[in-house]
Amino acid sequence: MAFTLFDEEWVYREHVYIALNKPANFECSRKPSHHPGVLTILPEQFSWRDVQPVGRLDHDTTGLLLMSDDGAFIHAQSSPKRHVPKVYAATTHDAVTDELIAQLLGGVQLHDEPAPLAAVTCRKLDAHLLEIVLEQGKYHQVKRMLAAAGNHCSALRRTAIGGLQLDALELEEGEWCYLDAEQLGLLVPA
Repeated sequence: MAFTLFDEEWVYREHVYIALNKPANFECSRKPSHHPGVLTILPEQFSWRDVQPVGRLDHDTTGLLLMSDDGAFIHAQSSPKRHVPKVYAATTHDAVTDELIAQLLGGVQLHDEPAPLAAVTCRKLDAHLLEIVLEQGKYHQVKRMLAAAGNHCSALRRTAIGGLQLDALELEEGEWCYLDAEQLGLLVPA
């Protein structure tokens, strides 16, 4: 069923499931404080539907961000109990070494965590670029883990959530799309 809103045609959807290639300098908050919110990238109609980010990316982190107005979906994708893998490409200040990868896989202690946090997988992509997969969603986790391992994260990009790859969506930074049934099937079911 289609309808027109502000001279624009829309298809009725009970819930919306959106993928956004988040650019830098946008906050994943409904009430941003220092930078524009990611909701300003989407058409205004989505804020009326209470669309919200599924989890958060730091303001300077780019890449795949899911958004929806379906509370069960948001919970399923962001709950640590669901072990949803999130894949990041991290550019490091110092060269990526075998020792760095071993530390990240073995677990590093962050000052406010009771136990060490470890990457699910971690591999070198280039001299200063590594791919790290996490299942938690701790505050600044990749950056803090790299710092705890003696390096520094100079750029961070989320490239995948579950089986949904950002590159397969063919979105430029700042572009978004609706997720279809096949794409939703690559994510953890609600």
